[in-house]
Amino acid sequence: MSLTDAELLELEKLIELDQIDKSKVDLLEFTKYTFDKFIASDFHRMYYNVLNRFAKKEIPRLIISVPPQHGKSEGSTRRLTPFISGQNPNKKIAVCCYNATVAEKFGREIKGIMDDEKYSKIFDTKLADQTSTKTNTQSEREIENGEGSLKFVGVGGSLTSYTVDVAILDDLYKDYQDATSPVISDRVWEWYLTVLSTRLHNNSQVLIVFTRWDSADIIGRLEEQGLVYTLGIDDDIDDVIKNIDRETFIKLNIEAIKTSEPSKLDPREIGEALFPEKHDIEKLRGIQKLDPSKFDALFQGDPRDKEGLLYSPFNTYDTLPQLKIIKAYTDTADEGKDYLCSVVYGVALNPNDKNLYILDILYTQKNMEFTEKATIQMHIKNKVTQSRIESNNGGKGFARVIKKEIGLYCNVSWFHQSKNKVARIFSNSGSVNRLIIFPKNWNSKYPEFYKNITNFKKDIAKNKNDDAEDTITGIYESEYLTNQNQGYKIQ
Repeated sequence: MSLTDAELLELEKLIELDQIDKSKVDLLEFTKYTFDKFIASDFHRMYYNVLNRFAKKEIPRLIISVPPQHGKSEGSTRRLTPFISGQNPNKKIAVCCYNATVAEKFGREIKGIMDDEKYSKIFDTKLADQTSTKTNTQSEREIENGEGSLKFVGVGGSLTSYTVDVAILDDLYKDYQDATSPVISDRVWEWYLTVLSTRLHNNSQVLIVFTRWDSADIIGRLEEQGLVYTLGIDDDIDDVIKNIDRETFIKLNIEAIKTSEPSKLDPREIGEALFPEKHDIEKLRGIQKLDPSKFDALFQGDPRDKEGLLYSPFNTYDTLPQLKIIKAYTDTADEGKDYLCSVVYGVALNPNDKNLYILDILYTQKNMEFTEKATIQMHIKNKVTQSRIESNNGGKGFARVIKKEIGLYCNVSWFHQSKNKVARIFSNSGSVNRLIIFPKNWNSKYPEFYKNITNFKKDIAKNKNDDAEDTITGIYESEYLTNQNQGYKIQ
């Protein structure tokens, strides 16, 4: 039995009312309703789910790294901004881009969405028009029926006297040349610190979303400060949200080609393309062949020149095996610019498990008064029972202080390292890379140490220091090279 025209019309109205109701609370539904040509792929469902959590204020600080031409800005900026403003017309939102021209273009596009009839069916929020006494310019548009406003500003632009409730940072770098320029990179960071950050308050939210170009971009610098928690494959985002502090960014890196195991957020299998409807695996592999390093940065969110790095990505653990013994290895600072590096590690009880599990790290350029106390505290906290300390350049005196404090329950020994440091690091790098296992999210626990290790270059002249590498090499040597005469050698 077919429906009459009147019944069809009524059915269409009911369907639209359902769409409108869903659009009030769900960003993906809002986008589908207000953007007729939008087609949601599996990627978009994942992406919009996380953005929706940001809109609900479940996530105060969020970083999403997305490959180019995957619909990043449609969700993060064009739709998220009017969606948040619609839910709360009192919100003051700042959309920030690499220059004012791009930011103001977003402003015009957002105005078009908010002026559309469909938007008015979902939300009551209205932008001020030309007849209003409220501000209505290319760079700022106030809400007519609320206290909120939308500000569109480029890097270097002013936010003086403007309180920011929600900051959306979309593409802070114009291109590869800008992103890899130390001058421009520093300028973006300074603007973030001295302009944007000063306009935030306790309940402000920040969303950073862009394609990665360089490891020294704003995402990399926040990681250096230990202010980023990168979601891992085993993470439950609900648990992370519950336990993370307000100032730490939750980071989701979305790869164009999946390289890790399926996860709850990204269930793709290894080798699958992110958005095959537009960028299939054949196309992506073709781009990758042209320049693997740039592909890793732009499409994989990993802006490092891997071909020039000494180490491949290290393995990590979530749960420790049962340990036979807990040890420590310390390399004291040789000069003022060097780091004291003290690492606590565990040896597995299972003799078939040859890995060395890193438990704690002290990596600092602070003076001896601090490092002696901190090293002692780390030994006590981790219940270290064996500790080796390099005695070169004052290390013997340092070791004696440590031994005096904890020598009753920890065997503290020191030795002179006579072998060439560079040769040791390079010749043992393969074994170190395989056998040293770091704790999950060691990047946020020990950001400076992590940066040094993961960016250490084969071209030794390009490295500022090698204290971290010397220490993990020393750990490997202590466990395996000293036992070779006993027939115990790891291949």
